[in-house]
Amino acid sequence: MRNQEPGVTKPRPPSVAEQRARAQAIEQQREQQLALEAEEKRKKKLRKRLLVGGGVAVGVVGVVAIWYAVSSPDDVEAQCTQDDVVVEDQYCDENYARSHGGYVSSGFIYIGGSSYRYHYGGASTPIGQKVSGGSYTVPKGANVVTKSGTTVQRGGFGVSGGSKSGGS
Repeated sequence: MRNQEPGVTKPRPPSVAEQRARAQAIEQQREQQLALEAEEKRKKKLRKRLLVGGGVAVGVVGVVAIWYAVSSPDDVEAQCTQDDVVVEDQYCDENYARSHGGYVSSGFIYIGGSSYRYHYGGASTPIGQKVSGGSYTVPKGANVVTKSGTTVQRGGFGVSGGSKSGGS
């Protein structure tokens, strides 16, 4: 029979080799599908880990930034004063005082009979005006800076540290 007639011609049953090839093709497709699903699952798991890890990293950075902001000392302005009146910062500098015949004693800097010391905090007052607010006590844990930008490390009282005691 050379021509197949629709509805009359029946397909021949597949041979054993064709059945085996078809079964192998179906098995290969199933394995490929399982491999694709496993790869998708692996990628999804990796993506989730990266997101969680990224979230943890952002959280840690946030905590460190907050800790740094909270722990960094506050800036406090120190103004050199003489009798509660603001004078130039140089008068509260120990080296300046000594080079001009002055001396440093008990938290005060004496130059030519006048005493100078730092005033902390309060309103920023122009030279020649009386200080307001603040105090003459160094604030604990603060970063003390003068108007000229110099950091006051000695507490502003002109004491360079240490004390001497006399013996008998």
